[in-house]
Amino acid sequence: MALPDVLITTVTGAASATVGVLVGGIVTRRGQGQQWSREQQLLAYQELLGHYARFTMIIKRAHADRVRWDYEWAEWSAVLTRVGLIAPVAVAEEVDRFGCAVDRFLERVARDVDTVRSPLGEEEFREANAEVAQAQIRLVNAMRRSLGGRQKALTFWIGGSHARTGVRGSP
Repeated sequence: MALPDVLITTVTGAASATVGVLVGGIVTRRGQGQQWSREQQLLAYQELLGHYARFTMIIKRAHADRVRWDYEWAEWSAVLTRVGLIAPVAVAEEVDRFGCAVDRFLERVARDVDTVRSPLGEEEFREANAEVAQAQIRLVNAMRRSLGGRQKALTFWIGGSHARTGVRGSP
């Protein structure tokens, strides 16, 4: 084999290896970035739903036990902001709708209601909770889609203070 042929083969091999390493690095970095983003989304989603479950159960128990209650609302606001920072637009829109439903729920069960003197009964609480329960289903399904899951959409809620009446919610 002549020297020019050897040089061309060597240079081509070295260039191919270099390109392969660069492309591999780019693909790996992109994949790691996407994985990091999904992990951060999942953490923010868990935090949001955890806060929601906590304060709804606190309020529900306050009505049932006829006691006063309190919650650190700054944390609720902060977690809404954190989700908004990392969530895709479709999830952020559902978070906004969910937040509005939660606000209407709080208006009915918390802001102007004295849980000691005039607590809501189970049925009144369930009725006040119906809209937010449906918003929760839509939000959870948007979250699941954003995480790349191929699961079917949920048609019912899991957890929280949503009392069932024999009929499952729908998305």
